[in-house]
Amino acid sequence: MKELDINELERRFQEKIDKDIKIEPNDWMPDNYRQTLIRQISQHAHSEIVGMLPEGNWITRAPNLRRKAVLLAKVQDEAGHGLYLYSATETLGADREDTIDDLHSGKAKYSSIFNYPTLSWADMGAIGWLVDGAAIMNQVPLCRCSYGPYARAMVRVCKEESFHQRQGYEIMTTLANGTPEQKAMAQDALNRFWWPALMMFGPSDKDSKHTAQSMAWKIKRQTNDELRQQMVDITVPQAELIGLTVPDPDLKWNEERGHYDFGEINWDEFWNVVKGNGPCNKERVEARRKAKENGAWVREAANAYAAKQKMKKAS
Repeated sequence: MKELDINELERRFQEKIDKDIKIEPNDWMPDNYRQTLIRQISQHAHSEIVGMLPEGNWITRAPNLRRKAVLLAKVQDEAGHGLYLYSATETLGADREDTIDDLHSGKAKYSSIFNYPTLSWADMGAIGWLVDGAAIMNQVPLCRCSYGPYARAMVRVCKEESFHQRQGYEIMTTLANGTPEQKAMAQDALNRFWWPALMMFGPSDKDSKHTAQSMAWKIKRQTNDELRQQMVDITVPQAELIGLTVPDPDLKWNEERGHYDFGEINWDEFWNVVKGNGPCNKERVEARRKAKENGAWVREAANAYAAKQKMKKAS
């Protein structure tokens, strides 16, 4: 194709983006746009699937039947989110098995938060309140993403994530209003998950390689730092309401800015976890790899049955 033709296609593509017209799978799009989406959506899918592990760890130890049923429903939701998102990557021409193999080989990343252990029942509350809260903050703008299938998947995902966030906050509220030991458990979970939750939004804007282009393409609508600030502003009053203390000595309300000022994130820790050296990185990837290996016979049986039914119809 001539250079002029490519330029014209790119101009028309950007014009649609600027007018907030959704890009659909059969529309022309630049290769970089396609690859950016494949990277982002597949990493999002991996995060949903790997995110089942720290919570699945507590299904058999939930304190009562109601808590167990709610946690089971939540973990099932995460599996569904992963399936929506893997399907969305397939609309871009990606092969689902290849993207999953990239996760298992360490080539593909997922949210750093899931590489931290869940040590107590209060961690189920902290994950729901903080981690799913951060996810909602990040994902609501994605409902207006320029790529249609991703935007539409996010509408349902966000509705379910809002249930997860309320479930987590309810656990933390119950514990914070319980015995001194229960309140201490809730505070300990907040202490351990606060900073990793703020890291979920990714590197600071000055260090982000992808933010500027993703904003220009309207894949993202807000920068990492804008979303992080929004998370702090919303969550700090929630902690104060139930009598918990955010573990940041530098946290204070800034009247001039109309926002909370907060301390510096430990970016060395963030990059160490992203590079695969967090507390549970190896454990999480190995669990997903084993799940695929142990489920091979199910996939083979299903494919064999499908092939047999196809032969029957053909005959």
